[in-house]
Amino acid sequence: MLIDTHVHLDFSQFDKDREKIIKELQNLDIKVINVGSHKQACLDSIELAKKHKNIYAAVGIHPHDAEEVKDIPKLIKFLEKLAKENKIVAIGECGLDYYSFDQGKFRKDLSPETKNKQKEVFKAQLKLSQKLKLPVIIHNRESHDDLLEIIKDFKGKGVIHCFSGDKKFLKEVLDLGFYIGFDGNITFKNAKDLQEIVKAAPIDKILVETDCPFLTPEPFRGLRNEPKNVKIIAEFIAELKQLSFSKLIPILNKNTKDLFSI
Repeated sequence: MLIDTHVHLDFSQFDKDREKIIKELQNLDIKVINVGSHKQACLDSIELAKKHKNIYAAVGIHPHDAEEVKDIPKLIKFLEKLAKENKIVAIGECGLDYYSFDQGKFRKDLSPETKNKQKEVFKAQLKLSQKLKLPVIIHNRESHDDLLEIIKDFKGKGVIHCFSGDKKFLKEVLDLGFYIGFDGNITFKNAKDLQEIVKAAPIDKILVETDCPFLTPEPFRGLRNEPKNVKIIAEFIAELKQLSFSKLIPILNKNTKDLFSI
């Protein structure tokens, strides 16, 4: 058995063959956590978990959707109600994302107001995580300093999804007790720094994620990512760690079960 701790099978990229993929995962003995990113995604994740024995769910609001939140207390009540459903194993994905996309020939930075809204929505979800004693799945992109300032007082447990950052940031989040999620981008040819992070991360703090349909690992980069590719990521980690694949799998599964109580 292998567990992909971060998928988005509810996304439209899987509309044509979702059931086929899920059946294939059952045959491969792969379980997944389908992670909510906005309100409808949370509802869809729950439905997938109800329908399929190899799917669990997380509910949360991604930082990209934080700006659309008009009433944070109302949002938290919504998430709290959903989190009491069966097979909900985490709050997330939530966090901060300060990456600014190119707008033509100019680069548009996020406004202070947008960043502050992300922080408010993130903090509210962390409090909910603590209240419900559920782990949190944290998204972090180009927001290391602000993220650390927020999570340093967090009294729960969680994972830094799709880890990015240097060894200093790695140590800081490990010292706070967080697990580290690694995705298909660790296999990229230009990911030497990230591969060094994998080598440095304690084996008992590592989780494997595909983040499908994104971040497809080599040699399939450029195609839609699928949960079955979690095996490629795990094999790559085993190689970096100089461990046999057979020895790594029970460690990864124990990490996942310890964090998410699956």
